Formats: sequence, C-alpha cells, structure tokens
Amino acid sequence: MHDLAFELLILTRIAASIIFGFGIGLERELTNKHAGLRTHILVCLGSSVFTILSIYAFPMAIDQTHPQAYGDPARVAAQILTGIGFIGGGTVLRHGSSVYGLTTAATLWVAASIGMACGAGMIDVAFIATFFSVVVLVLVRVFEQKVLVKSTKNIRRLKITILCTPENINNVHTYIVENFDHIHEISKKQNDENTNLTKIIAIIDVNGKKPIQAVHKKFHKLSGMESISIQEDNE
Repeated sequence: MHDLAFELLILTRIAASIIFGFGIGLERELTNKHAGLRTHILVCLGSSVFTILSIYAFPMAIDQTHPQAYGDPARVAAQILTGIGFIGGGTVLRHGSSVYGLTTAATLWVAASIGMACGAGMIDVAFIATFFSVVVLVLVRVFEQKVLVKSTKNIRRLKITILCTPENINNVHTYIVENFDHIHEISKKQNDENTNLTKIIAIIDVNGKKPIQAVHKKFHKLSGMESISIQEDNE
C-alpha cells in the first residue's frame, strides 16, 4: 500500500504531463494541424504513465550472492521512443511534390520526452522544454513568413485555367511565358461548354506569402480574358 504523499506525488506528475501536453497541442490546434490537443495530451500523458510504471511497478531483482541489480527501470520507458515513431509517422503526408506533417511529428516526439520528464519527477525540465517548444513553434514560423519569404519551402505549384476568345490566345500565352519563370506545362484547347472560347491551362511554381492572390493581381493587367481560375496543384 502506498501512503497519501506518494499518491499525491504521482498525481502531480500526471497532472503536469496533461498541462504541458495541452500547451504544445494548443499551438498545433490553432494552426489547424491534424494532431492537435487530444493527440499531444494523450502522448504526453501516456509517456508519463509508462515512465512512472517503469520506475515503481517493476522492482529490481537482487542477487544476494553478488549484490547487483538485474532489472533496469529505464527499459519500459525506452520503448516509448519506438512507439512514438509509429504515431509520428502517421502524421506525415505527401501530396505531389510537397510533404506535410514533419513538424507535427517532431512535436509528438517532443511531447513524449516531456511526458517522460514528468513521469521521472523532473517537472522543471518538462516546463522549460514545453516553454521553449512553444516559443520555437510560434516565433520561428513568424520568422519564416516575414524573413524567409523566398525559401523553397514556400514554393507552391499552381494550376491556372483561363478562358479567352480565339483572337486573344497568343496575347495570353505570351503574357504567361514572359511573366512567369517556372512553367511546368502550358497548353490550350477548345472549351467543351462554349466552342467560341479557348481554354489555356498553365502549371507554374510561385514563391511568396500569398501566391494565389499575387498571381490574380498579375492577371488583372491582362485584357482579353473571359474568366480565370487559380488553384493549388497537388497532383
């Protein structure tokens, strides 16, 4: 039987893991990531509980002839690192040439380490790790958006679909070629719904904060278009 002080100690460690997991999960939730509050809280909580079990639930065996501990209280906790890899891998997605979810996978890994620190009673380490994790997630994202605008991570592949009259085809085609450097494909064909119009489709790479809005702004200067549609191309 454990005394009340021990039960309060365990409760404090578990509560701390929930609070710190909430802190990291909240940032992920506010940025609309798939792994948000519940996932990070549960990862942090589970890591904490496994660490507590590895310390207190499996007493070390002692050889009376040769006093030596055969058991290792870190063995169960060490398997957390393996288990969290499967969860983190499930958050990484690929759409065309873009890969998403690497940062969320890393935050799950960090959440597991924070939970382990809570389970081991190192609440101060867990607090510091949580604080700096949130600082990195928030401030570095702002830094990337404001300073590293031209980073390759900000490249977006866009599909531009333009409907125009046959007499304006060459003007539109020339405008696209002259104003965009990274063109993967450009084609033109007769519109199925209205045979009096021609459809021009261009696949381009654009680097910037708001690529779709920026491309729309460029085409405002071009006359002869009946309609234009711009969307991200993830194929």
